[in-house]
Amino acid sequence: MAEIERLSVALPAPMAKSVREAVENGEYASTSEVIRDALRLWEARRHLRERDVAVLRHRWDEGKTSGRAGRLDVKRVLAEEQATFKGRTRRRG
Repeated sequence: MAEIERLSVALPAPMAKSVREAVENGEYASTSEVIRDALRLWEARRHLRERDVAVLRHRWDEGKTSGRAGRLDVKRVLAEEQATFKGRTRRRG
């Protein structure tokens, strides 16, 4: 089993209430379990953000070195990104 380190966390009252209710309702066995689950989700989101930033940097570099310059169809670009975002949120559930 991984080494455990005890931390003290201060939460706003409504958030603390939600954590306690999740335990009382049987969704989680303990408040620590709620926090661990929340941290796993945060880590996953952080990883996705890092990946997205890397992709954007790569695309930026490709664009700078492509030598092509021309008119930008902002509506088309936004539509493509919205479609990508919608596809990503559908996969997450």
